[in-house]
Amino acid sequence: MAAGTAVSRATGMIRQTLQAAALGTGLLATTYTTAGVVPMSVYTLLIGGALNSVLVPQLVRARAEHPDGGHAHEQRLVTLVLSVLAVGTVLAVWAAPQIVAVYASDGAKDHAAFGLTVVFARFLLPQIFFHGLYFILGQLLNARQKFGAMMWTPVLNNLVLIAVFGLYIALLTGPREVADITAGPVRLLGIGTTAGIVVQAVALIPFVRASGFRFRPRFDWRGAGLRTSLTAARWTLLLVLANLAAMTVVTHLAGAADRQLPTAGVGFTAYSYAQTIWMLPQSLVTVSLVTALLPRMSRAVAEHRLDDLRGDLSRALRASGVVIVPAGFFFLAFGPQTAHLLFAHGAVDAASAAPAGHMLQALGLGLIPFSAQYLLLRGFYAFEDTRTPFWTAAQIAAVTIALAVACHLLLPPRWAVTGMAAAYAVAYAAGLLLTAVRLRRRLHGRLDGRRLCRTYGKLAAAAAAAALLGHLAATGIVGTGAPALTLLAGGLTMAAAFWALARLLRIGELRGLPLPGLRRA
Repeated sequence: MAAGTAVSRATGMIRQTLQAAALGTGLLATTYTTAGVVPMSVYTLLIGGALNSVLVPQLVRARAEHPDGGHAHEQRLVTLVLSVLAVGTVLAVWAAPQIVAVYASDGAKDHAAFGLTVVFARFLLPQIFFHGLYFILGQLLNARQKFGAMMWTPVLNNLVLIAVFGLYIALLTGPREVADITAGPVRLLGIGTTAGIVVQAVALIPFVRASGFRFRPRFDWRGAGLRTSLTAARWTLLLVLANLAAMTVVTHLAGAADRQLPTAGVGFTAYSYAQTIWMLPQSLVTVSLVTALLPRMSRAVAEHRLDDLRGDLSRALRASGVVIVPAGFFFLAFGPQTAHLLFAHGAVDAASAAPAGHMLQALGLGLIPFSAQYLLLRGFYAFEDTRTPFWTAAQIAAVTIALAVACHLLLPPRWAVTGMAAAYAVAYAAGLLLTAVRLRRRLHGRLDGRRLCRTYGKLAAAAAAAALLGHLAATGIVGTGAPALTLLAGGLTMAAAFWALARLLRIGELRGLPLPGLRRA
């Protein structure tokens, strides 16, 4: 899984670098980026939240308890999911202007950007159905303990988009203003982007068939035991609404910064790029761990083995921390250099790449509580408790919204979205504390807290010292004018120093990077 995710994220970064080179980081790019947020948001609101957190425990339980091994339950569930997605996709395409209006302003001054966002959204909204197809097929595989295919198929999506943006750059003179783009490039970007998701979803079908699943539409939902899934999904829907509320506010306010400074790269596209880089360690390590652990933790709860659940959570937190903690300090130390190296090409110069680097710095240390909170929430999902995660998400969203609005009102446009990035990190630090306290109560007052605090304290000390040494090494060669060399020198110095300090501090989890840590007691 980690290997598949690594290749997926690597090709994803190539895709995003080409996207920045083609469209830049200003208002024109934000029309496409905002339109790209819309289908995933609608999908998550329709059924995505339930798929990601509720249905795996339900599928595992059905396979263990139903006389037919859960096959009928799976067929009903897939039929229900695809039916909801089909109807929802058609309605979303029809209501594209109203949906886009939630994320972007429409006025006399902004109408051209708003109209272009709506056009992009109509091309991209069919992705809703294929996002859902991909995730429901992936969850069927996960319930069968087959995790690799779901991690590898996004590579196909990235390859399609690499070809699309490469073609865009090769054949077209990339416009920098919204008014300059024509129908041909819009069709290329819109159709090509949706085609990537279609390929990603359809590629899972052979793997699902090989696992033994055969789809037969079943509409006999009444009395089939789906009520439990739907009841649990009620709280997940509210959780999704809380997260979407925070994301929508940040998207809207960040878009306002783009409209004020349309070519400076200080708004939503820069924030989106920075967040994608920031999420990379989380995707490589934490998501892989959670994907493997959730079915296992669900079985532990079903069999009343709370010590095993507690042990799995502790090992996952300590194993992932070996990567997540130094990654957070790396982003703090080298955010601007990373953004310059990846995005200062084509339509983006050094000045317009700099804001994304500062946003990456602001997000930096927030990666640690974000990753840990993501892991701990899966403890509640193993209990099929979706109510507690909702209340936690609502509180995180409230803090995020309050701080984002404050940044919008109090900071100049150049720094407002950087402040929102820092607000996101602060909100998840508060969310981690809330989640840990509540899960500790659920686990009868024990969460292996001392061991976790000791490990994370050592990791933070080693990473902070290593980041400082790396920064000093990079500063010594800044005058060379070679950002790749600067980042390479700083990164290698930090990596060597962290390894040496971690060994000196006897951080045992360093020997199991990262998945082998799950096999140690």
